[in-house]
Amino acid sequence: MAALPTRVDLLELDIDLRLADLWREASDVTEWNIEVVAAFMRAAYGKGYCDALTEESPGSLCVEHGYRVPPRRSLHEGNVSRD
Repeated sequence: MAALPTRVDLLELDIDLRLADLWREASDVTEWNIEVVAAFMRAAYGKGYCDALTEESPGSLCVEHGYRVPPRRSLHEGNVSRD
């Protein structure tokens, strides 16, 4: 009998489903190089970013998979001058 999937397994599956279009496109790539890999990494990051911004309930992906929703950073946290 197969073991039950872990929460990591389920999270990976959920993310793979969200990236199905990228996976299909990746299967058409015949020559992988650093530029192609970098393009797919940027596309996956952008897709995740857009998905997070458009979630009906912010943080729902984390909650659905049993992870803590990270706190939002303050507006000034990322804009600190380091002169």
